[in-house]
Amino acid sequence: MAQAAPPIVTAKKVSKHAWWILAALAPLVFYVYSPTFAGLIRQWLHDPNFGHGSLVPLFSAFVVWKCRARLALLPAKPSWAGLAIVALSLAMLVGGVLGAELFLARSSFIFLLAGLVILFCGWEYFREVLFPWGCLFLMVPIPTIVFSNITLPLQLLASKLASYALAFLGVPVLRYGNIISLPAMHLEVAEACSGIRSLMSLVTLAVIYGYFTESRLLLRGLLVLAAIPIAVLANGFRIVGTGLLVQYGSEELAEGFFHLFSGWLVFLLSLLLLWAFDKGMRVLVKG
Repeated sequence: MAQAAPPIVTAKKVSKHAWWILAALAPLVFYVYSPTFAGLIRQWLHDPNFGHGSLVPLFSAFVVWKCRARLALLPAKPSWAGLAIVALSLAMLVGGVLGAELFLARSSFIFLLAGLVILFCGWEYFREVLFPWGCLFLMVPIPTIVFSNITLPLQLLASKLASYALAFLGVPVLRYGNIISLPAMHLEVAEACSGIRSLMSLVTLAVIYGYFTESRLLLRGLLVLAAIPIAVLANGFRIVGTGLLVQYGSEELAEGFFHLFSGWLVFLLSLLLLWAFDKGMRVLVKG
């Protein structure tokens, strides 16, 4: 006697009711966060250290859009834990606004997104979008105190590397902290020349580049880690080049157009080195 076929269980998708609630909440969220968004966008536009931040939400949105087919197949398992995360994110926003802590206020929006996804769609949905969600933190400028604590060591490291390289190339040099004394003039490795700008931009681009070119998580992680020494070395190369131009050219080459152009040139060099590192790692892995 033939057995009856088991009943087909259809996975429960996110209900239209939930989508309507999310659509209704969107204007409210935008209204609450509009001052925070406005300040963040202004910093992207006017602060060269964080201009790369504007690329991050576009990249995250693209990743979510690309995996839309997998998301459509996931069963919806809403969790009330998302409500607790939403409440926590709003508390972060209030604390950040009252305490004038921009990083806390801006990060609260990212946690709010996580809470809403978990509340209406469930943990499985959130795990599927964990990577693009985590990338959103790259769009938020780091706190000022952290920025200052990173910048000063980078200034000293860049000036030390440059002074060693200049001495190796036969240029008489003395270093006092972040001041490089040459026979022609004194070079100051200022905050803008510390390499923090290229470091943060290169790390962000390494994440994006790794997503499009590598399927293996290990190689993606190595690319991001490699971006740090690459940015430091490339910035030291820029300072060495400036010192050589000043010593054997003119002092005007250390300022104005040539200084700005050298920054773009060194950043392109950093991208080339990152690409070369990726190709080298692929050869080693295959070998």
